[in-house]
Amino acid sequence: MIANILSSLIWLPIISGFLILFCSKKVSYLNIYNIFINFIVFLLSIFLLINFNESSPEFQFVENIHWIPSLNIFYYLGVDAISVLLILLNTIIFLIVSIYNSTLSLKKTNHYYASFLIANGLTIGVFCALDAILFYIFFEALLIPMFLIIGIWGGANRIYASIKFFIYTFLGSILLLISFLYINSSISSFNVNSFYGANFSLIEQEWLFMAMAIAFAIKIPMFPFHTWLPDAHVEAPTSGSVVLAAILLKVGAYGFIRYVLPVVPLGAMSIDIYFIVLSLIAIVYVGIVAISQNDMKKLIAYSSISHMGFVTLGFFIIFQLFDNTSSAKDLVISLSGSMYQIISHGFVSAALFICVGSIYDRYKTKKISDLSGLLNQMPIYSWFFVFFALANCGLPGTSSFVGELLIIMSAFKANFIYAFLASGTLIISAVYSLWLVKRVIYGEIKTDLKENLDANFVERFILFSLALIVIILGVYPDYMMSFMNITLQHITENIIIKL
Repeated sequence: MIANILSSLIWLPIISGFLILFCSKKVSYLNIYNIFINFIVFLLSIFLLINFNESSPEFQFVENIHWIPSLNIFYYLGVDAISVLLILLNTIIFLIVSIYNSTLSLKKTNHYYASFLIANGLTIGVFCALDAILFYIFFEALLIPMFLIIGIWGGANRIYASIKFFIYTFLGSILLLISFLYINSSISSFNVNSFYGANFSLIEQEWLFMAMAIAFAIKIPMFPFHTWLPDAHVEAPTSGSVVLAAILLKVGAYGFIRYVLPVVPLGAMSIDIYFIVLSLIAIVYVGIVAISQNDMKKLIAYSSISHMGFVTLGFFIIFQLFDNTSSAKDLVISLSGSMYQIISHGFVSAALFICVGSIYDRYKTKKISDLSGLLNQMPIYSWFFVFFALANCGLPGTSSFVGELLIIMSAFKANFIYAFLASGTLIISAVYSLWLVKRVIYGEIKTDLKENLDANFVERFILFSLALIVIILGVYPDYMMSFMNITLQHITENIIIKL
């Protein structure tokens, strides 16, 4: 077993990113270096997956070092099944992004690559940290490379989008820090296990829940904290949009399942109806908003908000199920649906943004009204685009269907109205996905290309890899379900005990 594997996963890309900042080598060498580092990090995550004991709910690969003893802050790392899956998602996406970036011609290439490498390590740190302050540092530091990626390499309104992104997420983070400090003042510890054992009054839990929930809801983002995301996606470069949708939104969801639900379940239960309503609004209303978009990136951004509404619905449905005296198994199924949706959306949204980026590289437009008949000019690329559009609307046999099905089943047991409204997204997502395909892929050609610019080898490799993952997760969901089952049972049992 590799010693300190979690530290290696975190610091290898971060240190490599800082080293590449001062590198003035040729772009071809930088490409090789960037892909190589991301590939090594990916292999480490595979090693983590293989050696993880899924039959144990305890944190594994633990590293615990006194960092700031006077403040009782530790460099404390560890992973459970949830963390392992999210780390694997993270390393796959960043490896794909590094391969995709190698095909681009960019200004300040070394700075661009460095930003993604550093973001890779910081995100893994978020998923590994078991000390609240260490978690907060990684959580906050992640804003910096994403802010730079949007602000330097983004579109015409990149400054506005990057500042809006930073202000929204930073203000939410302040509430998170206040919550951690309050909990520490009560239990004299920032250890996440101590957080789980802490007991607070209902009033305290309600205030702590609201503070932490807002911080993570902005990151997901939940309605009505979602307005920064479409602007960020439209202005971000393609790789930035991929990381935003596939990874950054999952950091908010991870915060809910790691720090909110197990720590202050009574607070969550007392306000759960409001978050269920907000989740349903995101699923239905924001999905309808997506239909009216003319910018492909904006349409996919609103689609992401709608699909992440399923994730939060699955989180808060568990309290309604508890009220209905459902079995612990029903609560686990709901959380499993949310986790499946998190992983699935990461791969599907990444593929869609890469598809849109490929269109923009060739046609220099993201507007749906400017495009038509791509099937005649880019048949292979069009096949992938149609496939991921269908996966996005929950086609059976794809990963999206599994997560949505589990959450709708749980919603049905809690309240038929919830299930009815949530299932409406199957129609709404089909409308905006197929309407997008109909206008962009089919029809008469509007723009002539002087040469054949169908998907190149790198794009085919990336999109085929993502399509294969989406199909495997859709056809054979049992492995991932069984892998995270014990961990989710453990989380559910802790929540039930505190309720």
